Amino acid sequence: MLTILGFVMIATFLVLIMMKKMSPMAALVLIPALFCVLVGQGAHLGDYVLKGIGDLAPTAAMLMFAIIYFGVMIDVGLFDPVVRGILRFCKADPVRVVVGTALLAAIVSLDGDGSTTFMITVSALYPLYKRLKMSLVVMTGVAATANGVMNTLPWGGPTARAATALKLDAGDIFVPMIPALAVGLVAVFALAYVLGRRERKRLGVLTLGDVRVVDETVEEKEAEPVLVGAGGGGAVATRRTAAAGGGGTGSADSDAAAEGDLQGLDPQRPTLRPRLYWFNAALTVALLTLLIMQTLPIPVLFLLGAALALTVNFPHMKDQKARVAAHAENVLNVSGMVFAAAVFTGVLTGTGMVEHMARWLVAGIPDALGPHMGIVTGVLSIPLTYFMSNDGFYFGIVPILAEAGAAHGVAPIEIARASLVGQALHMSSPLVPAVYVLVGMAKVEFGDHTRFTVKWAALTSLVVLGAGLLFGII
Repeated sequence: MLTILGFVMIATFLVLIMMKKMSPMAALVLIPALFCVLVGQGAHLGDYVLKGIGDLAPTAAMLMFAIIYFGVMIDVGLFDPVVRGILRFCKADPVRVVVGTALLAAIVSLDGDGSTTFMITVSALYPLYKRLKMSLVVMTGVAATANGVMNTLPWGGPTARAATALKLDAGDIFVPMIPALAVGLVAVFALAYVLGRRERKRLGVLTLGDVRVVDETVEEKEAEPVLVGAGGGGAVATRRTAAAGGGGTGSADSDAAAEGDLQGLDPQRPTLRPRLYWFNAALTVALLTLLIMQTLPIPVLFLLGAALALTVNFPHMKDQKARVAAHAENVLNVSGMVFAAAVFTGVLTGTGMVEHMARWLVAGIPDALGPHMGIVTGVLSIPLTYFMSNDGFYFGIVPILAEAGAAHGVAPIEIARASLVGQALHMSSPLVPAVYVLVGMAKVEFGDHTRFTVKWAALTSLVVLGAGLLFGII
């Protein structure tokens, strides 16, 4: 009974948010509360929720101060050189823009933190997507999938959890998986290219330019990209307008104008601190090094880093308050979603639904598949890491799968590697706090993101699994 109710609860949640009948925050709270009553454990709802909140409180704290820290780093211009390089590559070609999205997300994902990746990627590319009228769910889908593949880095979380759960070395799990994960990353770039071609067909190759201000009475206005010709493949012109009757510049100047126009991040913003660039770079490198070395708990490191970054870059209290206020909306949205997700995970775990669902799935594996538990684990990791937290999967499910595999001679290391396959899809799970940073900053409905991304992310996970089998890793 708990097994059926667990699956029904998850399905109800997904259907309601994808159909936009409920907001994700309301659904994460109300649906599990209802099902907790239905299974006859309503009296324990408070205990389950508080247990869930307690488990996720460090994550909420980490995200809160990580948003402030990296928000300040974006404000002061630390990432501007990387952003400018990506934007110069992108120009105004939708194919380049989407591929650039995957490239930027993959590069920033090296820090192992999804929220950071999404903050930097969206901050850099959101203005460009809006300007070119490109689909924002393409941006969120590609960024989430690229980050999901890179999330398998040993300091990203899943690999460390698999190593801990099965008492293995994280390096022994991750290093042999590099070729398969590299193929997965190539698949993400191929996906970005295909989606970019689709956007190019819809929009054409656009050229952006601005009116040249010829005297002080002429007010510069935003250029409007205009597609000339049919079928998305025709020539492209740029419509220029001026408030005081000024004329447009010739097409010979459009490329130069466009290069200055596609800034992504405002190059004149008052929060820039060019004289402190190398201090901020050194601080960020030191912070990431300490994160990887696990010198202190991650929330503590981000708390200290945020306090130091604010104090040095904005020594006046008024400016510090302004920077915190500037990022307060993201902090509130993300921390609120984390605590709402704590209700969902608390009920799912506390009532025993997760355990019953997992054992039902494992018990349903035919004996004939026993020698192929690596493949089974890889396939199961795709839906299971979407429907539950990484902690629940790696500490609750993977040991069971490893036991079943050991009975048929499958080594635990093979199970551990296969368990990483589903991470491309996991990063779009409603139980992953970072995804709310992504959709919130991109102003995309979570249901729209889910409908668009799930199929592509699942396909990427299957590519990683296929590559693992081809190379004999799994």
